[in-house]
Amino acid sequence: MSKILFAVAAFMANLVMLAATATFSMRADTAPAVELKYYPYELKLRHAFNLATMSRTTTPGVQVEITIDSVTGYGEASMPPYLGESVESVTGFLERIDPARLADPFAFERIHAYMDSIAPGNRAAKAAVDIALHDLTGKLTGRQWYQLYGLDTSQMPCTSFTISNDTPDELLRKLEESEPYRVLKVKMGVPGDRELIGFIRSHTDRPLCVDVNQGWKTPQEALDNILWLADKNVLFVEQPMDKNDTEGHRWLRERSPLPIIADEAVQTSADLPALAGAYDGINIKLMKSGGLHDAYRMAQLARSLGMKVMIGCMTETSCAVSAAAQLAPLADWVDLDGNLLIANDLFSGMQIVDGKVTLTDLPGIGIAKRAEE
Repeated sequence: MSKILFAVAAFMANLVMLAATATFSMRADTAPAVELKYYPYELKLRHAFNLATMSRTTTPGVQVEITIDSVTGYGEASMPPYLGESVESVTGFLERIDPARLADPFAFERIHAYMDSIAPGNRAAKAAVDIALHDLTGKLTGRQWYQLYGLDTSQMPCTSFTISNDTPDELLRKLEESEPYRVLKVKMGVPGDRELIGFIRSHTDRPLCVDVNQGWKTPQEALDNILWLADKNVLFVEQPMDKNDTEGHRWLRERSPLPIIADEAVQTSADLPALAGAYDGINIKLMKSGGLHDAYRMAQLARSLGMKVMIGCMTETSCAVSAAAQLAPLADWVDLDGNLLIANDLFSGMQIVDGKVTLTDLPGIGIAKRAEE
């Protein structure tokens, strides 16, 4: 643990040094004016998203812009229902932020402490501010955040492409769309699980990641399904049971031939120590962690606990997905297809080239806003 804390401290010291090269002064007597803007933006899905507990065709969202000295950073809050946030809760939280408290955009620890003092939780709202600040600070230093983290992008992982259960015709259409991708992520935990896998396996032998979204009810049911999946080129099983059943997952992990990955069970770095031994790895998402600041810390802490790292996303525009992609070199697996699943992306950003996450050369989180149609 001490090595991890030292590494994080060294990183933050390096960031302070880089901040000195920014194009504005952070002295109290010359504090720059800060403009904070935000507005709702509903994401329209290309296909219905069918999970263990629900189905939806849209995702509510809020876009955020923070401007200092004519430099704007973009952020985003995406609110799938299980997070318990809404457009109203996010905009209500953002209304309470004093923009002057963001005048030193490099002071991530202090800004997060300030946001936590406004209200607990509200992590998607805080993620929107955090992402915008990372975009802004990266632009002020002329660097992308993977560079500021000191990460090597020469060996970027392949992203999975998500397929949820549907009619045979729709499944064929989704499989056609997935052709450029080397790994598929399949939503299970719904009626017809095994038929879905059988259908996919009749059309492709590409590796599968299975995401159950807490859909299996008992450890024995989960184990039976995992044993059935074991010879079907499955890489891992994500959140097979209720997020609160840590001991059930511990029992399952001891018997499972496939790695067990926590998603809904892990939100922030504070959740990690209790999950060690119950899961083989974690899925880090910015909307759960409150942004890149804690997501980076989560990846480092998971490694110190001997756990695998997955970088995931919600259904998001290229803004939040490109922000998460800055952490991709830290990951064993990535599931960064949220922007590919929507029809009204506001931004251009990271791309998938030959199945791999590929970052742009733009500073910050590597995005550009599309011209309004």
